[in-house]
Amino acid sequence: MPLQVSDYSWQQTKTEVFLSLPLKGVCVRDADVFCTENYLKVNFPPFLFEAFLYAPIDDASSKAKIGNDTVVFTLYKKEAAMWETLSLTGVDKEMLQKIREKSILQAQERAKEAIEAKAAAKREDQKYALDAMMKIEEEERKKIEDMKENERIKATKELEAWKECQRKVEEQKRIRREEKLHQKEKQIEEERKNLKHKSLPRNSSRYLATKGRNLENIFSEKLKEDSIPAPRSVGSIKINFTPRVFPTALRESQVAEEEEWLHKQAEARRAMNTDIPELSDLKEEEKNPEWLKDKGNKLFATENYLAAINAYNLAIRLNNKIPLLYLNRAACHLKLKNLHKAIEDSSKESCSFASIK
Repeated sequence: MPLQVSDYSWQQTKTEVFLSLPLKGVCVRDADVFCTENYLKVNFPPFLFEAFLYAPIDDASSKAKIGNDTVVFTLYKKEAAMWETLSLTGVDKEMLQKIREKSILQAQERAKEAIEAKAAAKREDQKYALDAMMKIEEEERKKIEDMKENERIKATKELEAWKECQRKVEEQKRIRREEKLHQKEKQIEEERKNLKHKSLPRNSSRYLATKGRNLENIFSEKLKEDSIPAPRSVGSIKINFTPRVFPTALRESQVAEEEEWLHKQAEARRAMNTDIPELSDLKEEEKNPEWLKDKGNKLFATENYLAAINAYNLAIRLNNKIPLLYLNRAACHLKLKNLHKAIEDSSKESCSFASIK
């Protein structure tokens, strides 16, 4: 429990009260002062000073000075009058507690008002700073806009001056051209006059007219002759074919028999091709079943299964004794999920193998 301090001294005038309170060796930093218009408290543990003032004071202008182990208060009275005592006397504890609580509430409200006022002042300062910054930026922007406008006007004037200069140059060129044309017209007119003064032979007009008609006939006949193209020259084109080279050794080769076999194969292929209208637009090398098989293999590699099936179909029509054609076409049908056709081609491929054996 804190110790109440009673050894203090005070003096007064009609407007002021001077209170001196010893700190009793306590550090100044540990002293806590609380003052309102009706209540004064100084807490410096383990000591406590508490005064319920006789009359209200102006706590906003009152002062406290701490030094030399003493606190000196200068309290300004709200009403000029002499006090009988510093603290109230003959008041019960409940009344004192109410005064104490009221003083604390007043201090809290004032502190809250001070905080709000400080925050409002801060906001006003920020608003003022923002307005000032916006004003500066607006002035800078206006200055930049003015500079741009001046530069635009200057550029426009320079462009107009350049256009005017170009117009003058074009006007001078036009005048010079007109002068030259006028001079040429004068020269032509003078030449015509000179020609008129020259004497012409008798019947000159008739002669000139006849001569003109003859010239027109000559030129028209010449133009007709030039418009007819010359006939083409007759010639012959000689075509040389590369001779077929057989892989068989020359001492074992039977060229006559091989040529006869090739001739028979070509005749058989031509006879077969007459029944297939699709082969009419193909080249000779494209009518070979082996070539069609390789073409179908390339199309299968590029996943163009329908085109590969068409190539294998044509190759089978040319030569249905090649088992790989059925096998490859079955693979295409398998990729396209045509299972029945795949089974059918597989069975045909097995029959072809059996017939070959």
